[in-house]
Amino acid sequence: MLKKAFLVFLFLNLNTVGVITPSWSDSSSPLLAAYYDRQMAIVKGITYAWRGNDTPKPIEHTAIQVGVGDDSNYILSTDGILIRFDNDNFAKPRILRKDILRFAAGDSGVLAIDNGHRLLWVGAGTRRANLIAKNVHAAAVGDSANYYITKSGDLFVKGKAHRGQYGDGRLVSTDHFVRTATSVGYITAHTGHAILLKGNGDVFGTGGNIYGPVGKHGIGDKAVRWSKIVGNATAIATGSSHTVAILKDSKLVAWGSEYGTDPKPIMNNVVAVAAGSNATIALKTDGSLWQWDRGERPRKVLPN
Repeated sequence: MLKKAFLVFLFLNLNTVGVITPSWSDSSSPLLAAYYDRQMAIVKGITYAWRGNDTPKPIEHTAIQVGVGDDSNYILSTDGILIRFDNDNFAKPRILRKDILRFAAGDSGVLAIDNGHRLLWVGAGTRRANLIAKNVHAAAVGDSANYYITKSGDLFVKGKAHRGQYGDGRLVSTDHFVRTATSVGYITAHTGHAILLKGNGDVFGTGGNIYGPVGKHGIGDKAVRWSKIVGNATAIATGSSHTVAILKDSKLVAWGSEYGTDPKPIMNNVVAVAAGSNATIALKTDGSLWQWDRGERPRKVLPN
């Protein structure tokens, strides 16, 4: 089933333009996850976890999706069980929910979409799930705001707004989710900013932009409205101060801290990518896993 999951993602990633595809919050794929200095990956059916530039270590749990928060790691098992591991203790799995289709993790908790496309919120350190919305296709957990996309492609936002996180010009937060964009296929969020991918391959960004993760718009401060950054993209991911995108020709580009505001080519033949605070990790078409710090050259980390 793991091989099937990878092949399904590969097909979606290379054919995203014009198609609404799932979102994995901090990554372009269920096979990768990054948050600040914590990373996870599924490579050739084996689940790995590591921090910073350490060597990825296999864990004894089979997964079809991985996710990370500040102090926790998450996996979705092959039978749809969402599991959390606290403080790198993989010997003590904590079952959060069953019948889960996919999830998005972050520092504050997890947004989980069940098999009925209901969106559930499970706060960090708890197991209680609260119903957020129905008919949900994808979601993202940011450091300051949360996002979800309906099956019809409408994007909803709730959280802090002082950095332009909503993308509709408001700078005051709301106590409920607000629709701020349409025809959205993918959403990813991090430290005070968010990046979305339209069904036609256009990438837009909003929010805090001191270092350029949102591109040229509001550089040095913030962008308060969704603004186009690049086109012809099939997948996106964003870290704390940089953003990456896979283009239609499988070329990976990056912008933000150490890259500048214009997308810069990084490597070819990329099928999945995730971004953290400093590091970026990527899977290539041959199944190899690569990692690098902002502005540095990619290095292969798996297989050794």
